[in-house]
Amino acid sequence: MAATGEIGSIGKSAARLRPAAASLRASPGSPAGPFEPAAPHPKSSMLGQALVTGLLIVYPTFATVAAVVVGFMLSGGGA
Repeated sequence: MAATGEIGSIGKSAARLRPAAASLRASPGSPAGPFEPAAPHPKSSMLGQALVTGLLIVYPTFATVAAVVVGFMLSGGGA
């Protein structure tokens, strides 16, 4: 391996840790990261949201049922 010294000598030459400066701490009101919080979305029509949600639920259901029916018809197992 790459280690050539004794393991016991590691503790003697280890760097000393010091506490972080209290002035560098962020204030409680500041954001937690470098990004600003996203602006809230403007209110849109509830009908549009309901239509999209319905399509996202209904379309895959019908597509799955259609795929199963076509698979039965092609395999001859529908009888």
